[in-house]
Amino acid sequence: SPSMIFKTFVEMAKNHSLFIHIGATLKETLLSFLFVVVLGLGISILLWGCPRLAKVLEPYLVVLNSLPKSALAPLLIVWLGARQRTIIVAIFGSILNLYTGFGEISQEKLKLIRTLGGGKKEELLKIVLPSSVPLILANMKVNIGLCLVGVIIGEFIGARQGLGYLIIYGSQTFQ
Repeated sequence: SPSMIFKTFVEMAKNHSLFIHIGATLKETLLSFLFVVVLGLGISILLWGCPRLAKVLEPYLVVLNSLPKSALAPLLIVWLGARQRTIIVAIFGSILNLYTGFGEISQEKLKLIRTLGGGKKEELLKIVLPSSVPLILANMKVNIGLCLVGVIIGEFIGARQGLGYLIIYGSQTFQ
């Protein structure tokens, strides 16, 4: 009943356990988000700089990105280990979106850099990254939500605190 839910919520707020669980989920979400942003941007730059590697890895990234995120999180937990709670379900879509965006940069601008004696480094720092700032920010907006979902799914499976743990605990004790 709604009154029992409210009483349980008030009890948890009094002993600060709700805030401990919210803090744990928030910490894991921010760690996951930071990891996805840094790793996604780094791998996208690597793929942009090495077209042969991109041709090899792109089909795998497409397949991994097409999998449902709720199915991918438990696989990553098994693969990374139960102690690793930061779930990175957003990484594959992030890499694909950024790499595709890098490929859509104006070829005339890149040709101008090469004509003036610049190399890949100058192309990246002067054209690709500055032109991709809106794409990177849009990617970050999507990734924060996916990171939260991944962390909560991870907490469903193997955690002692967090909102996912609270949901599972509450459903098992009918609270």
